[in-house]
Amino acid sequence: MAIFDRQQRSSERKVFSLFHFWQTSATTNNSSSSSSTQNLNHNGNRYTDTVTAKRFKTVSFIARSLLPPRRRLRLDPTNNLYFPYEPGTQTRSAIRLKNTSKSHVAFKFQTTAPKSCFMRPPGGILAPGESIIATVFKFVERPENDEVQVDLKSKVKFKIMSLKVTDGVDYLPELFDEQRDQVTVERILRVVFLDVERPSPALEKLKRQLAEAEAAFEARKKPPPDTGPRVVGEGLVIDEWKERREKYLARQQVEAVDST
Repeated sequence: MAIFDRQQRSSERKVFSLFHFWQTSATTNNSSSSSSTQNLNHNGNRYTDTVTAKRFKTVSFIARSLLPPRRRLRLDPTNNLYFPYEPGTQTRSAIRLKNTSKSHVAFKFQTTAPKSCFMRPPGGILAPGESIIATVFKFVERPENDEVQVDLKSKVKFKIMSLKVTDGVDYLPELFDEQRDQVTVERILRVVFLDVERPSPALEKLKRQLAEAEAAFEARKKPPPDTGPRVVGEGLVIDEWKERREKYLARQQVEAVDST
């Protein structure tokens, strides 16, 4: 009887050990499966976030490209450059540029006909609220066989670009190449010829702007007015009294030499 009890207890211990092994294995497998699922979900969420961010950037770029560019300059005229139609001569047009932004702005002209056109000035920097009238020169070719040109529009175009700059920066055309991503195309202007034998508001306005542009150009050529005493050498100030005294002493020396 005692032998039978020992065998029964031994069998029960084996069954309990086997059950404990199964339970431990099942727990370990469940933990591994749960950990794998969590890692898969984490990686999946991270991949989803990356894809979403890329899509957002793409949509933002497309939205920015569809929006009209923010203008920094106000142009007058807005869309055209008017030239008197005088075949065989070099004619002029004028356009006013005004900086309407709150920062300094560099501007630059480009044309599809650089051999027959040039601008004065070709570029520059405008302070906030500052304006300038630029003059555009163009050689007007004669029509073939001296035919009368009915359509007074030209294929020549001008492009005006702007760039935000900091105060104190000197104008260089290379600025537009170095900061190409920040350049804004303000306008693309068409060339339109005006019949000089037919008076029109556009022709009268062009004459006024050309006169104003020429006056401003002549004013820039003049030296700045002398508002202070002249400085010679290392800070030596010469005033009128000293100049008169030196001349007086020089004359006295000459007279003394002549008298001897």
